[in-house]
Amino acid sequence: QVIIIEYLNQSYQITLPDIEISLMDSEEEIPIRDKILILHYLTSAKGTPTSNKSIAYKELPEGSNYFPTFYKRAIKPLIDHFGKQPHLLVDAAGKLGGYKVDYGDVAVTINAFSRVPITLVLWQGDEEFPPGGSILFDATVSDYLSTEDINVLCEIIAWKLVKFLREGNDRSSGTRYH
Repeated sequence: QVIIIEYLNQSYQITLPDIEISLMDSEEEIPIRDKILILHYLTSAKGTPTSNKSIAYKELPEGSNYFPTFYKRAIKPLIDHFGKQPHLLVDAAGKLGGYKVDYGDVAVTINAFSRVPITLVLWQGDEEFPPGGSILFDATVSDYLSTEDINVLCEIIAWKLVKFLREGNDRSSGTRYH
């Protein structure tokens, strides 16, 4: 038996009963963190329709306790790399199937999994205020992933976006990142 799951704009094939996970049409190795998230989604997803009501991380079960770690691992990289030029987030997010939405100065929604939209919001800094950011979720997200899994997922998304930004800079300016 084979199950196909969309995850971050790519199709993954899960072969049962062996529970082998592979990218469709690719031999690329899948990082273990991604495999774990895919399996957790597969075993946790309740099929609840999205509510179209956004909530912040602190509103998730135990979200207030995990927030400092979540901020450091998922929000801060976005602010550090996109905060001064938030418009660059739109192009980077497009590579994950993301699209522009109307929050903050710039915001994008990425459908990490079916019925798991993740909205990244940035506010550009100025002379008075530093750049800021937030990540929002559909109120039903806990019907699909645990708070800890959401933390890992958002960290993966943030660093993929930073990687896309760096790749774009390499091509346009010849800048080298190490």
